[in-house]
Amino acid sequence: MHPNAHPRGGVALRARRDRDARLHRGGVTRPLKISAQLLAAAAVAGLLALLVWRVTHQPKPLKIGKPAPWFNLQRLDGNGKVNLKSLRGKAVVVNFWASWCGPCKTESAALERAWQKHRGDGVVVLGVDYHDVAGDARDFVRRHGITYPIVRDHDGLVGTQYDLTGVPETFFIDRRGRLVGAHLEGPIDKGDNAAKFERALEAALSS
Repeated sequence: MHPNAHPRGGVALRARRDRDARLHRGGVTRPLKISAQLLAAAAVAGLLALLVWRVTHQPKPLKIGKPAPWFNLQRLDGNGKVNLKSLRGKAVVVNFWASWCGPCKTESAALERAWQKHRGDGVVVLGVDYHDVAGDARDFVRRHGITYPIVRDHDGLVGTQYDLTGVPETFFIDRRGRLVGAHLEGPIDKGDNAAKFERALEAALSS
């Protein structure tokens, strides 16, 4: 064998190894670049899909005279559910409240009085416990002697449907399931809300 054969072979092997290394590096880098591009495209597509979902699922603005947003919620006492559609033919006072809400404590007595006074006229006072702990809500109901039905909106989805700004907040639904009167922000027994409550309740009964 020529004395230079091995060195040349060594050079040839090194050249081949260098070439293989370049190919290897190229083979790793290219898929990584493609994967990064795919991930970026997927992220953009995901953001666009989220934007479309938000636009198409935005709650419609509440309008007086239009059907009230429908819901079917579990009763706080565990005795089944209350389906708003099942209350057609009655005037419904929907009151959003929570056990952690200070003004809700005094308001509950006014709602209880309205319930006892008007239930024979076809009025249903329906409390919607909003973003609350069930045990705390039950203690609140027991402590304040509430007898009108209470349902749970534990995840706040119904509150979103009603474009809730806080608690307490009260809405009025007539016998045909339509929103009537001005909804009340704050306790129904404070300031101008007391008179507004009576007017809205009368509108719900007479529609």
